[in-house]
Amino acid sequence: MIPARMKEDILEQLVDDYLKFNGYFTLHNVKFQPEKTGSEYVQKDDCVASDIDVVGFHPMLKGTDQTWVVSCKSWQAGFDPKRRITLIEQNKVISGREAWQSFRELVKKKWADGLIAKIENLTGSSKFTYVTAVTRLKGDPEAWQEYLPFKNNLRGNPIKILTLQDMLSDLYKKTNTTVASSEVGRLLQVIKASGWKP
Repeated sequence: MIPARMKEDILEQLVDDYLKFNGYFTLHNVKFQPEKTGSEYVQKDDCVASDIDVVGFHPMLKGTDQTWVVSCKSWQAGFDPKRRITLIEQNKVISGREAWQSFRELVKKKWADGLIAKIENLTGSSKFTYVTAVTRLKGDPEAWQEYLPFKNNLRGNPIKILTLQDMLSDLYKKTNTTVASSEVGRLLQVIKASGWKP
């Protein structure tokens, strides 16, 4: 059963379908925050938990492929990695909040530590792939995936950008005539039955 919040965000629902089609079990809106006893913990800044949109766990895979930690950014203007990094580095304010706050688990070590602890608690391992799922990519994904401060905060766990197009292409190929379990899956079945090709 997909929570009500999931149904409001088509990108999150697509991520859910994509992971399930690829053998993952999923959890949604997984809360985490910095350790309250940590030396960097600041009550007024860190008392409200953040959340990861989707966590996928594949029991047959090993290492960082076994767990995917997915943050969905369904920004219709698209996602420009270099520009977003510049905004974070310059501490710019976007839509009333500082740019880093949309990616606190990448930018701030104490939040990264909180996320890693939560994933280890859920899966028994601190290894995972951190995924930024976006509607549209504008620019080179390597700028984001290889940005050293992010990689250091995540203790070397890989970072991946996953686009809407990547997911739709994969789901379209794997969709068959068996009734799908989600609205997105059923829509893709109807589209495929129509003869339309991506």
